[in-house]
Amino acid sequence: MSQLLSPETPILVTGGAGLIGSNIVYQLNRRGCRNLTIVDHLGLSEKWQNLRALDFVDYFEKDAFAALLKQDDTPQKYPLIFHLGACSDTTEPNASYLADNNYAFSKLLAQYACRHGSRLIYASSAATYGNGDQGFLDDTENIGVLRPLNKYGFSKQLFDLHLLHQGLLLNDNNGATFVGLKYSNIYGPNEYHKGKMRSMFLRAYEQITADGKVRLFKSYRPEYQDGEQVRDFLYVKDAAAMSIFFAENEGLSCRGLYNIGYGATRTWNDLAKAMFAALGLKPCIEYIDMPEDLRPRYQYLTCLDIGKIRRAGWTRQPLTMEQAALDYVQYLTTSAHVGEIDIDK
Repeated sequence: MSQLLSPETPILVTGGAGLIGSNIVYQLNRRGCRNLTIVDHLGLSEKWQNLRALDFVDYFEKDAFAALLKQDDTPQKYPLIFHLGACSDTTEPNASYLADNNYAFSKLLAQYACRHGSRLIYASSAATYGNGDQGFLDDTENIGVLRPLNKYGFSKQLFDLHLLHQGLLLNDNNGATFVGLKYSNIYGPNEYHKGKMRSMFLRAYEQITADGKVRLFKSYRPEYQDGEQVRDFLYVKDAAAMSIFFAENEGLSCRGLYNIGYGATRTWNDLAKAMFAALGLKPCIEYIDMPEDLRPRYQYLTCLDIGKIRRAGWTRQPLTMEQAALDYVQYLTTSAHVGEIDIDK
């Protein structure tokens, strides 16, 4: 095991109460890592419940921790940082808020990492790929030609570009190393707090259990039938394991940008059918109009090339959509408390 994952190592996890962050903390706990500091912004949401089943030594609100970073006065020195904290709302209208919350705070963490020789594993996003015209390849040289379709994706691209321009993405600085993970359509336990940004898997479960049908957007491009728009879907347990892989492996092949996805596409119709099957029901799908303001920004295709993480040494096969749907439905129907990730593969 990497020294970064020894029980004594102080580990910082921003966004630790969120979907990916809480699953990473859970898997770190299972490896014996409990000297964890979590940073998040709980606000009025219910995501505080995601923290109840996790072991950690301290918690800070994001703005309070940002002040400590500026003063270089954190309670511990963190050799390993998982930076998952961000506003992930792809419809967020306030670009200035995103620039501060997603970009400026990330730069503070990068400066901290350079001062203390930390390994910073951070959440980039597949949203940086925009409509996919430039492909979905996670090579560092490609960052500048990507054109995100929304302000959230742009805020993530800004930090990728910052590290590239600072010469940090592929080179260490005072021992500091950086890994950007381009997550794609992550779903699973601990996303109930995400409101309109919760996955279609959870929405499908809610719709099926409420009235026995799933509602999907109609297609507005002739090459795609209704419900046949495609995505690269990845279960959050696999996303967390793939993220931790970069704490286990620190070599030259494990720096820079990496796609974190399944590596193949499935349709929204597939998703609905998988959830019906997991519930033991026959599919019933209704196609509804897409909001007009969403149509120009809607992605009809995402498919991440995961060859790079494979070449770096990742060998495990992620759960299929059908396997993950069964696991997720079991969690949703049997967990006594939200926020408890208590079902193992």
